[in-house]
Amino acid sequence: MDVLQVSLSPRRIARRRIDIRVILAFFAIYVLWGATFLAIRIAVQLIPPFFTAGLRFFIAGTFLYAFMRLRGQAAPSPAEWRSLALMGLLMFVATYGALFWGEQYVPSGITSVLEASLPVITITLEVLVLRRQRLRWPMFAAVMAGFCGVALLLMDNGRQPFGLLPCAVILAGGTAWSLGAVLTRSLPLPASRPLTAGAAMMLGGGVLLALSGITGEMHPFPHIPLRAALALLYLIVGGSVVGFTAFVWLLGRMPATKVASHAYVNPLVAVALGYFAAGEVITLRTVLAAALVMASVFLILKNEHASGESCIAAAHKPKYTQAHQEGRSHIDDQRPG
Repeated sequence: MDVLQVSLSPRRIARRRIDIRVILAFFAIYVLWGATFLAIRIAVQLIPPFFTAGLRFFIAGTFLYAFMRLRGQAAPSPAEWRSLALMGLLMFVATYGALFWGEQYVPSGITSVLEASLPVITITLEVLVLRRQRLRWPMFAAVMAGFCGVALLLMDNGRQPFGLLPCAVILAGGTAWSLGAVLTRSLPLPASRPLTAGAAMMLGGGVLLALSGITGEMHPFPHIPLRAALALLYLIVGGSVVGFTAFVWLLGRMPATKVASHAYVNPLVAVALGYFAAGEVITLRTVLAAALVMASVFLILKNEHASGESCIAAAHKPKYTQAHQEGRSHIDDQRPG
């Protein structure tokens, strides 16, 4: 008995170490990504939105792309660069340009709930617009619950006024991400998921910086206060580099539905941080709307897992690893914060 216990102890130690890594990785995609909404809100209150978004993604994307190239990953082919450019325009320029601009006017907690409706938008595009999936009533009910939650959130609320136009812009940006997630499935992309993300972020960040210059945000060059610099540093390191690395690591080791759970945990973190750290108002209507949206996302992911269909489109063509070929890449449109 003693010999058996001694022989098993290294395995137990190894399991404990793996458990710790899993816990830290989930902490990253739950808390670090959830906190990005407040960090964006802080940054865009002090420095221009396109400049902020462009700087974040150009630096993070360049770092990630260079790191993967140094690790021996092949450079994208010309056809892959064209696909990456489309990804960058739809999933970073249109999406995050809208998000950063909108958060000048919309509280971070409200923004996080709007962003949580992304799977609802994606399903709508696939089923009703692009006709790539058949309509199933359980999925339809989940989608309707999500739209009801968004509608409830946008109803007039005197205690926490915010414009409908910025909310509409944020939702339109989410639609651009969903469209990019659906369209790029059929396009040639690099086999490495981190290299693909890094290249798309780098291209999108470069365009956002160019857009910042065209719109006059860099004339004169923005002064970056310490508070904004810390928020931007958090977005680059915590949100993009650490958070995405943890996301990729988990996808290779955990069931897709568990990794996708960040889609309905991030809003809880964002709303709580907005309330306790930024004094944002939480009303009963906000709570009910958030509950509807997150229940909708949960049901969509549950139905997708049960049916085995790719109802939530992959951001890349699923050809990376055996784990992805078994269905773990279908939640890629659960975009990082």
